Amino acid sequence: MGMSVTIATAGEDDAEQILKLQYLCYQGEAELYGDYSIAPLTQSLAALRAELAAGCVLVARLGDEVVGSVRASVDTSGVATLAALIVHPRLRRHGLGGRLLAAVEERLAAEHSAQRFRLSVGRRSEVALRLCRGRGYAATAGAEQGLVTLEKAVEAPAYVG
Repeated sequence: MGMSVTIATAGEDDAEQILKLQYLCYQGEAELYGDYSIAPLTQSLAALRAELAAGCVLVARLGDEVVGSVRASVDTSGVATLAALIVHPRLRRHGLGGRLLAAVEERLAAEHSAQRFRLSVGRRSEVALRLCRGRGYAATAGAEQGLVTLEKAVEAPAYVG
């Protein structure tokens, strides 16, 4: 019998698994851009732990293994910045990235009063761009360092009456 993937808030105990997964997941990005000094490959465990303590971090688990993650923070104007959406290579193309993105959006809107979502994706990262556009994100002006910044407004909850 197969196990299902669950999505939950990351705990401090998840930091090492997230960091290892991040290192694995960003190898392709580094190769794509010819730059192995990108931040996800050089981030320290202490810096990741600080992100866990300060923001909203979700993990996808298959049993005890962290197989996906996403991080976000919300500023005082209600803009949620999403980052480091990662999915283990063996589980890609099965909807897990979309599930993580939907879960973090829902959490940020409900618990952190997010009004708008923002994220940045590498210009050459076609799969990531397709995922974000498919979830309603649109490119904004002012790309920097080979990144495309995408945004979307938080959708109002449907009226149930």
